[in-house]
Amino acid sequence: MTTVDIPAGWPATEEEARAVQDELRVRVLLDETGPPPGTGRVTGVDVAYDDERDVVAAAAVVLDAASLDVVAEATAVGRISFPYVPGLLAFREIPTVLAALDALSVPPGLVVCDGYGLAHPRRFGLASHLGVLTGLPTIGVAKNPFTFTYDDPDAPRGASSPLLAGAEEVGRALRTRQDVKPVFVSVGHRTTLETACAHTLALTPRFRLPETTRRADALCRRALREATGGP
Repeated sequence: MTTVDIPAGWPATEEEARAVQDELRVRVLLDETGPPPGTGRVTGVDVAYDDERDVVAAAAVVLDAASLDVVAEATAVGRISFPYVPGLLAFREIPTVLAALDALSVPPGLVVCDGYGLAHPRRFGLASHLGVLTGLPTIGVAKNPFTFTYDDPDAPRGASSPLLAGAEEVGRALRTRQDVKPVFVSVGHRTTLETACAHTLALTPRFRLPETTRRADALCRRALREATGGP
């Protein structure tokens, strides 16, 4: 497990954080298709918090994209690096997520975030932020639609509908299990929405959420318990 300090010069105010988003957002690449689903490696990242103890734990779990077997995993623990502000959650998570990715023994391939990419009020959620900083292809697969609207997709697995900010499509509501609430997929960096949805379906053979997210969630929660002595 890696221990992480808050980086020097890390934004301390909402204004500073938004300025960083504005600076980095123009570097998001949307003209690459990304790696084909079911090939190479795919990595899930997730975080868990203990706000009372000012601790955040991040996990990165690498899967073989074809078999979904675990190839490598790593964790990092540090102080929470930013207060809770909707739309700026990446600033609470990025330092420890980067440390977990850096601690991996193999290249991560495509990175799947439990959150948002372009489906973000400022079009720069965690998946986009992480992609720009690392240069990796990234997607966001979220449990809820944030502030955006959508029509309920048809019932079968694989059905989807646009996730909309007014008339702008910022992602897709994607049905990964028949008659089960959809997940909300958006591009982060260096891939397309079609590829992001295809990866999400490849990663959900049995459950609503991607295997990458499920495994990273379990690992970061375990790392937090070990770091804090919690149950």
